[in-house]
Amino acid sequence: MLPSDETLTAVTLWVAASHIQPALQHAPRLAVVGPTKGCGKSRVLDVLHETVHQPMMTVNTSPAVVFRVIGKNPPTLLVDEADTIFGPKAGDKEDLRGLLNAGHQRNRPAWRISGPEHKPTAFPTFAMAALAGIGDLPDTIMDRAVVIRMQKRKPGERITPFRSRYSLPELHALRGRLTAWLAPLRSKAAGSVPHMPVEDRAADTWEPLVIVADLAGGHWPSRARAACLAMTRNEVVQDEQTTLRTRLLRDVRRVFEQEGQKQAMRSQDLLAALIQDAEAPWAEYGTKGLNAYHLANLLRDFGISPANHRFENGRQAKAYARNQFLDAWARYCPDPAQPAPAAEETVPVRRVQGKPPALPSGTLPVGPPGGHTRPQRTR
Repeated sequence: MLPSDETLTAVTLWVAASHIQPALQHAPRLAVVGPTKGCGKSRVLDVLHETVHQPMMTVNTSPAVVFRVIGKNPPTLLVDEADTIFGPKAGDKEDLRGLLNAGHQRNRPAWRISGPEHKPTAFPTFAMAALAGIGDLPDTIMDRAVVIRMQKRKPGERITPFRSRYSLPELHALRGRLTAWLAPLRSKAAGSVPHMPVEDRAADTWEPLVIVADLAGGHWPSRARAACLAMTRNEVVQDEQTTLRTRLLRDVRRVFEQEGQKQAMRSQDLLAALIQDAEAPWAEYGTKGLNAYHLANLLRDFGISPANHRFENGRQAKAYARNQFLDAWARYCPDPAQPAPAAEETVPVRRVQGKPPALPSGTLPVGPPGGHTRPQRTR
């Protein structure tokens, strides 16, 4: 199952954004990941294949083929079993991995020797891509992706089943409506500079989705920005939980708080407090648990190191000063007690008066598809 309404919004806007791909400066990846098989990752690709612009499924396609099909009007790449591309057995798929990294931004060609004359040739790499796999993909992909963390259904949870005989015609009709609506708006999309609730690479990745939401109007601009904030914050939490050095910074801050914000702590005392936390990984770090060498090595990249410090009792010992950590805490694990701005405070909501007119029977609309019925989650 899709884990939340925000992820449903993100997938919907990503599909629509594929139809204005030639107007975009960034091609966001859609990372569809799950902890185990059976979470519906491939099913998401099935639905995307029938709705995105010019889909190209690349379960086991050679990199040479992908290089040659990407051009001025690139396909939307759909990569199943993506974990096999980036794993230790990737082997000759390294070129495909490089293409997926470079293709997030326009004008990042891959140069290859090509043809009988062995001339250097620039191959375009810019193309939207959805990648499905077990476990997190490499940071270079996740950092450029809208991340969808799929879940297995619990007993009793019901969803709409996917059946080709009636699902495909419905999805193909939806794709036709998206094309009819968005193709004439590509020039307008190319000139759009939307207000973004995030910055840097996250803004690059989410901008195409927000552009589509602004074109649609109604409740979509606020929904898109709310989903952007919620999902990017969720990935920050995921990164903090999985990055050992960031975890160490958070745990050291907790120890200093428990000790009454002392100006310095002996290395031995800090180590003892870290190891005593049963939920932390430090008691089992290395072969015999975290030691002074490990601690100094993990903190070195943050510009933090122990030094001789004279305590109130007159004794001198190797210690860590609290003020050494302040900059790293602010940069890599800001205080969660500080509230983040709500979506409503940063995003103006454009309200639409009245109801849309009924569609003539037997025709496809040229306008934002949808209505007031919320689509059900897919598997």
